[in-house]
Amino acid sequence: MRSPQDLVVVGSINVDLTALVERLPGAGETVGGGRLRRDVGGKGANQAVAASRLGARVRMIGAVGSDADGAWAVETIRAAGVDVGAVGTVDPPTGTALIAVDEAGENQIVVCAGANASVGADGISVGADEAVLMQLELSLEVVRAVAARAPGFVALNAAPAQPLPQDLVERVDLFIVNETEYAAMPELRAARRVAVTYGAAGAAMVVEGVETVRVPAVPATVVSTVGAGDAFAAALTLAILAGAPDDAALHTACAVGAAAVGHPSAQPPLGRMETYAAGAGGCSPR
Repeated sequence: MRSPQDLVVVGSINVDLTALVERLPGAGETVGGGRLRRDVGGKGANQAVAASRLGARVRMIGAVGSDADGAWAVETIRAAGVDVGAVGTVDPPTGTALIAVDEAGENQIVVCAGANASVGADGISVGADEAVLMQLELSLEVVRAVAARAPGFVALNAAPAQPLPQDLVERVDLFIVNETEYAAMPELRAARRVAVTYGAAGAAMVVEGVETVRVPAVPATVVSTVGAGDAFAAALTLAILAGAPDDAALHTACAVGAAAVGHPSAQPPLGRMETYAAGAGGCSPR
């Protein structure tokens, strides 16, 4: 595979407040005995950090609040090797995700957008030599505008699921979703290329509505699935940019996702891409 292009990640930056519990609460129920973690997260930041740790040159575009959480988040992302020069500081507080994770690694998440809602399309530019990776934790209008302007490859992790306009479906080169999101967005059947993750059942590539490749899952030790899908998205995008065929790209992304579920943070420590490409293994991102 050739070296990947430079990657621009346009997306959310949050502080993750995670309660590790024996089991998730039901409606109206209180569950005690939790252990609290505080980490930098947000799908955009998670994907930018993962891509950087996998070996790409990454530029992050987003926003944080003018608070201690914002400064901490930016420094954490910078320390992972990401260019944060285009991360703005705004008055609303830094975005926050409230997360509960049970002993099996399953989770419940509530996201408070905060500063992420202040990100606008004005001033966002993408170079001819840069690929773009986005998610749907920013305004859909921002995602549409950036995709329309970007001169090169555009990948979109279409999560959280929401109706997608035709112009975006036609413009995006690669969609990345889990099985639930794929079922919720029938418009993706008309997309050029869609990677669908199936948890323990593996992952597939769907080209113009037809499944062309499916790779199996290999069991992984699951601590938390919170950042696995983001690690998968970053790895798959980089593998495809590096020229890998779809089956090899999916295997590599699955290996990265399997490594990610073994860590409680949404920004797990990862090796370089070649580590996973050489020994493509388990697939368990959700």
